[in-house]
Amino acid sequence: MNINVQTKSGLPIYEQIERQIKDMIVSGVLKEGEMLPSIRTLAADSKISVITVKRAYEDLEQEGMIYSVQGKGFYVDNPDLEYMKEKQTVGLEEKLIEWVKTAKASGMKKDEAIDMLEILWD
Repeated sequence: MNINVQTKSGLPIYEQIERQIKDMIVSGVLKEGEMLPSIRTLAADSKISVITVKRAYEDLEQEGMIYSVQGKGFYVDNPDLEYMKEKQTVGLEEKLIEWVKTAKASGMKKDEAIDMLEILWD
């Protein structure tokens, strides 16, 4: 499993791990019942603290995204994917609202914003 940690992103590392694992579950990259790397393995591979990975896994477990089996490890649970996708959509809408406000404040026209989105999309 490839986790990309950005130390200068401003987002805590445990949250970066959580988001990336959630995205992999929602997109189907990680399937129900699939075993996740151990806390120690992920920490070593990502060159981060085991405490940080443990925090991310605990948060994901509380959200019902993963579950643990004593002595065996962590596995992908069967979360409500439709709910997760809807939650992602709401988050994107909030970011777009903020972006549109900034674009309007800068004097950007709607057709220019659409052109920018189309270029960035590709």
